[in-house]
Amino acid sequence: MNRRHLFRFLTAASLAVIVSTAATAQEKPLKVGVTAGPHAQIFEVVKKVAERDGLKIQVIEFTDYVQPNAALAAGDLDLNSYQHLPYLEQQIRDRGYKFASVAYTVTFPMGIYSKKIKSLDKLADGARVGVPNDPTNGGRGLLLLQSKGLLKLRADAGLKATPLDIAENPKKLKIVELDAAQLPRALGDLDAAAINGNYAETAGLDPSRDAIAIEGPKGPYANIIAVREQDKDKPWVAKLVKAYQSDEVKKFIKATFKDSVVTAW
Repeated sequence: MNRRHLFRFLTAASLAVIVSTAATAQEKPLKVGVTAGPHAQIFEVVKKVAERDGLKIQVIEFTDYVQPNAALAAGDLDLNSYQHLPYLEQQIRDRGYKFASVAYTVTFPMGIYSKKIKSLDKLADGARVGVPNDPTNGGRGLLLLQSKGLLKLRADAGLKATPLDIAENPKKLKIVELDAAQLPRALGDLDAAAINGNYAETAGLDPSRDAIAIEGPKGPYANIIAVREQDKDKPWVAKLVKAYQSDEVKKFIKATFKDSVVTAW
């Protein structure tokens, strides 16, 4: 084999390896972490849309808010879609994660639910009211209680308010902090609870029907897609965001969840 033919052979062989490697890489599905319920349901539709653009996705469900970020940091996931931006920012501060938010997804309005009363004005003095025990969702619950006139927080409490920031509590409510996922199951032991929309849906609670109070449609709690910082500019990220923010996914969300889940793009 002369040098020219050898060069052509080696070049062709190299290209074959590159193409083979690229094909293998595309065949490996992107692993996305979601919480069970609406996030998982939505991503099953995103998965179908993304496949048309050459992306393969594996949806992995979690039952709490902590593990999807831990799994992303460990490299067990390529992305996750379950948390709002204040929660992500708090996790980055607390745990040093090197994550980036690459897109807004949906908002799940937080509601106040009860098995004992039908309206907030029936909430008795000294009632036990549950809120999530993580800083951002706990603060969100307290801000919702404040917006309904049940208590008043210190002016500088911000989005991460805690029960220690309660300045006025005319009904002497007893604030019970529990894991967000546990609050629907604890409703029988509480007088009321502020529950995140995704956990309400999972528990069979319809925010538009069952909540005795609910957040307004506008606020800082839009959910996001998170990836590791080193991945944020990779081509698959743009393709995935395009699939999520497609008309097909938007129509599915509206038809399936009505006003309980609101698109944030």
